[in-house]
Amino acid sequence: MRAISLLLALLMVTVVACGSDQPDPGSGTDPATGAATATPRGETFESDVELAKESTEAYWKQTFAAGGLTYRPIEDFIAYQGANGPSCGGQPAVPNNAFYCPAGHFIAYDENWMRELDERMGDGSIYVIIPHEFGHAVQAQLNTSSQLNVELELQADCYAGGTLGALVRGGALLAEDGDENELLINLAAAGDPTDDWLRPDAHGTAEQRQAVFVRGYNEGTDVC
Repeated sequence: MRAISLLLALLMVTVVACGSDQPDPGSGTDPATGAATATPRGETFESDVELAKESTEAYWKQTFAAGGLTYRPIEDFIAYQGANGPSCGGQPAVPNNAFYCPAGHFIAYDENWMRELDERMGDGSIYVIIPHEFGHAVQAQLNTSSQLNVELELQADCYAGGTLGALVRGGALLAEDGDENELLINLAAAGDPTDDWLRPDAHGTAEQRQAVFVRGYNEGTDVC
């Protein structure tokens, strides 16, 4: 609890967004007139997923362009169920996971798993997982490499924080009270139980993942 409290103190504004100023047309009805009304994007699981995807790619497209580079959008964004996901380089998808596949330049996620996280821990899970996987897509485009998997995973967390910070400050995403708690709780839940950086599947402890996310949020993706 103390670690989370200290990290929350570093978040200068309430972070991440559960909605957007851009509405989805015709998604509701005015009870007074019966006319179609618009529901803000980010009000449902499906629209949160789409908003996270679109806003993250828009951020990286602009960031690459500012550096004189060309961002290559992912080829596909695939929702799957359990073990019925797409293979990547001959390796089958696994349940309860999301991943970026460099072989096909796509992102895939177990929809039931992410929906359960959304219901149990809030939509902060969506705005952690999807920008994190896009972070791996960025690493592939920049030819980033490391002997330790954990360094790539923590950099992707940092990229996710930096992306969200820029989108919130720029007004592309809206924030709600309590969102910062959701983000850090989701990062904590995904943390490794031990600080074993030599494990090939290491992602970093809860404290490490939270710390790099917060740093990225406050200082931008350039520090990642």
